Amino acid sequence: MDRIVGQKSALLWAVHISVILLVLVWVFPTIGLFVSSFRTSDQISSSGWWSALSTQERSVPAIRVAGDERQDGNLYVVEGELFPDTEANVTAWGTSSRRPTEFQPGDTAELKDGWRLTVSATGTYRLTSPQSVEGERLPRIFSTAASPPEFTLGNYRNVLFSSTAAAGVGQAFINTLTVAIPATVIPILVAAFAAYALAWMQFPGRALLIAAIVGLLVVPLQLALIPLLQLHNAVGIGKGYLGVWLAHTGFGLPLAIYLLRNYMVGLPRDIIESAKVDGATDFEIFVKIVLPLSFPALASFAIFQFLWTWNDLLVALVFLGTDDDTLVLTGRLVNLLGSRGGDWEILATSAFVSIVVPLMVFFAMQKYLVRGLLAGSVKGG
Repeated sequence: MDRIVGQKSALLWAVHISVILLVLVWVFPTIGLFVSSFRTSDQISSSGWWSALSTQERSVPAIRVAGDERQDGNLYVVEGELFPDTEANVTAWGTSSRRPTEFQPGDTAELKDGWRLTVSATGTYRLTSPQSVEGERLPRIFSTAASPPEFTLGNYRNVLFSSTAAAGVGQAFINTLTVAIPATVIPILVAAFAAYALAWMQFPGRALLIAAIVGLLVVPLQLALIPLLQLHNAVGIGKGYLGVWLAHTGFGLPLAIYLLRNYMVGLPRDIIESAKVDGATDFEIFVKIVLPLSFPALASFAIFQFLWTWNDLLVALVFLGTDDDTLVLTGRLVNLLGSRGGDWEILATSAFVSIVVPLMVFFAMQKYLVRGLLAGSVKGG
């Protein structure tokens, strides 16, 4: 017997494994970005996010002995700290790049002219000399430090509320919401009316209009950017929120009308006809019957439209520009990557801020996504 009750086919196992792999490929980078957004710059640059809960050991760049000289009996003393701003413990140290781990914490190194250098486990050092060392070239300390796990909310405060250059992320977050919400609601409203008309109303040229909408699905939006911007400038709405809302509406309408029309065509005809027999107008049928039944399709398109407008860079740059007052999150992240490429904690936090809203929207409405897309893609008439 090829098939026994209770056994799963190889194809089913392959599907399950593929789904698990896809989920892991998507989840692991998201978790890594989330963990990195709470870590300090030193820990991000020295270790991966998966080791965030363990003690981190790293090589510290050479630090030259410096400090005010004071006299202690017959000795001249210079004292200081290797890590004044962080909590780290020295595990090994040295005075030469060839032997950076020559000494253990607490050991004393004998140097030239009777100099003696001691480095403690906490990172404090003490240089003694029988003669004054003012004007002398003091030795360098190479060390290896172990840092405990460290997490901070300072990255988010810096990104969202600081007065530094990174503070533009907070304004860009508001700008992106200002663009994405109307650019999602407007095309849904317009497309819902158009889809109902194409699905249930009879008028000349309906088939040609449906064909034209399907054809617009394959037209690259880049072809229309410059002509549309020129039109907006001519009517006085260029470089503003109204212009970018209308641009996103125009680019999103073909897909919205296609999905919603195919979904509405599949609604039970008896309900629509019974409502018409009872004297209901098309507007009443649309508002009271069709819209509630079409909610899965509306939600599925809303997810796609919101994700597209939230992550958009090209349309926003063309119709809003690059001013700090109107720059969106994607544009701000590009600027941060160019000007603050070494501040990994700023980049990680800003990137996570940019994806947290789409994640919330997706998880809140994902149960309608598959149902709406399947119904809208296989039914038609």
